[in-house]
Amino acid sequence: MRTVTTAERRARLARRHRLAPGTRTDDVLRISDDLLALHSSDPATVFLSAWARMVDPSREAVETALYEDRTLLRHHVMRRTLWVAGRAMMARMHAATGRRVAATEHRRTLKMLTHAGIADPEAWWDDAAQQVLATLHDHGPLTTRQVGTLLPELRRTLESTPGNPKTATISAHSRVLLQLGFHGRVIRGRPSGAWNNSPYSWAVTDRWLGTPLPDPTEREASAELAEAWLHAFGPATATDLQWWMGWTRTHTRRALADAAAVPVELEGDAELGWLAADDEAEEPPTEPWVAVLPSLDATTMGWKQRDWYLSASAADAFDRNGNAGPTLWMDGRVVGAWTQRRDGELRHLWFEPVPAGRRRQLTDRLAELRDWLDQTVVTERFPGRARTALLA
Repeated sequence: MRTVTTAERRARLARRHRLAPGTRTDDVLRISDDLLALHSSDPATVFLSAWARMVDPSREAVETALYEDRTLLRHHVMRRTLWVAGRAMMARMHAATGRRVAATEHRRTLKMLTHAGIADPEAWWDDAAQQVLATLHDHGPLTTRQVGTLLPELRRTLESTPGNPKTATISAHSRVLLQLGFHGRVIRGRPSGAWNNSPYSWAVTDRWLGTPLPDPTEREASAELAEAWLHAFGPATATDLQWWMGWTRTHTRRALADAAAVPVELEGDAELGWLAADDEAEEPPTEPWVAVLPSLDATTMGWKQRDWYLSASAADAFDRNGNAGPTLWMDGRVVGAWTQRRDGELRHLWFEPVPAGRRRQLTDRLAELRDWLDQTVVTERFPGRARTALLA
């Protein structure tokens, strides 16, 4: 069994994630597929993650892929997180992880309806879902507000966590749309505001795409997804894969076996790592590289066990729940953090000593981002702990 060094893991990360010199591309779908998916909990992340990997960064190119060509889809899948991915990849993600998320959320919806005094919540849900789908079919895409206007009888108030005195509330029609989204029956379209905002319009999935998504079995999709994940993030441990997918340990082990994954030893890690079966060749070193990545970027969030690219001093790049804020990368490790003030100024700090020439590369890259944003202010929804120091 061969040992994969930390240096080799960083080289693989650089090339597979299109951060190394000469690996950038303007093919937005290719960027997404190479990372499996782009985080979309914060709508700006999709655009800034693409910016970091494009030769000629273009907001319009991302919007075209999402809303015109519709080669990219936005959907809740792994860990109930909102992602953007290509059609084929999203179909695998929905089958391997999204269906279970949808089932859990459906039970939660029925509990909300029961608590609201609805005697037959399943029948109410079926009727409401059909009304919403028919409305979107006839009039969509529509925002949540527009659906509520057209279907006022569905605008009753539900408690998000029934019985909790501190519960939030949600309109029933909003919950129906969200639940239909979990099931993959409706899809999020163009936002009603700017590119870095989220209330999205909704459309019936088949009508938005012009064809149904592929519908693989859970086991088939899990094996294909595990193999694709190892190509993008391997070598990595079963713990990493289980966390990223939101699977159980048993599900993870079965997917690795079905994918014929190859075990390897990882430098500095007692747990075995895994490589895709056709991806065992040793990775050569890369040229020096730097990157400016946004909050929740797929690279920063790609592994549960992060010591090989995150020093102890860089822990403040994350919040207490493990969500990554905006980061500065050098040769495969996080060396700094950045944020944007309300007046548009970009600020940064270093987690470790960085040679002057490399600091200049990173500050030049930040200047490119500032120019590209062109007065747009992006405030991360999940800032790392470093943001307090950055704004001080």
